[in-house]
Amino acid sequence: MTTRTKLEKVLQNLEKNPFYDKYASKIAKLQQTSPEEFLDRVENQEKKFQKKTAKQDEELKYFDSQAKPQLDQDKQPQQAQLNSIMKVDMIQDKTKDEIINIWKDYHKDKDYICGILAPEQFDRMFERGKRYPTFLLPLPRKHGYEFIVSQFYGLEIHMTPLLWYQAHKENAPECLTITHYTELKDDKGIILMRGEFDKKCINVQEAQCLVNELQLYYSTDNPKRLQLLENFSDQPDKFKHMDLIAQLETIQLELKNN
Repeated sequence: MTTRTKLEKVLQNLEKNPFYDKYASKIAKLQQTSPEEFLDRVENQEKKFQKKTAKQDEELKYFDSQAKPQLDQDKQPQQAQLNSIMKVDMIQDKTKDEIINIWKDYHKDKDYICGILAPEQFDRMFERGKRYPTFLLPLPRKHGYEFIVSQFYGLEIHMTPLLWYQAHKENAPECLTITHYTELKDDKGIILMRGEFDKKCINVQEAQCLVNELQLYYSTDNPKRLQLLENFSDQPDKFKHMDLIAQLETIQLELKNN
């Protein structure tokens, strides 16, 4: 294709652009004084656009491939079994502290976060989770905050970025799934927790941050945080995203002082 032919084709495409009239005089001047430079600029912009489009297509394919079945709150979910991770009968003779150390050591070099809950903490969290099954948590990012939707489902808590949730609703890909194992609750007085996170979305520190936030909202009796849960679920007109960020700063101070 000759330079003249390419130039004519580019101009035809540009004229379809809604902003063409605004820059028509500048385009005409550059076209007359340096047609080769004009073509180079247009082609570079086209390459950038194609690259951006390809990236968006790749992200869309990834989201679709990670989409999960819709959570049916009316259906009793299948409870995760601790035996799928470790043989429960082999740790029954261990003390509570020994089991805690085994649990932490097991997850040390794996792509999981883990933790231990006391029975009263666990009971309060999931009782409150029945009352407020869905909530929003702010996650600090380099240039601000990203909001994460959390959903209680059985003994699991599913988290997904708000933007993904808005696009896919309950089928949105998850960035973090938190599972609780209650087999040792009565005998040892502990509930084992672990979280599996998507490394393409969040890192281990961010996953732990979300777990800490969740537990402080659902396991403690802070009046302001309880009011935010209430507003989000029952009085959305009173709910403000900035109140979540203000609470996050308070939470970070609490964790720092503990």
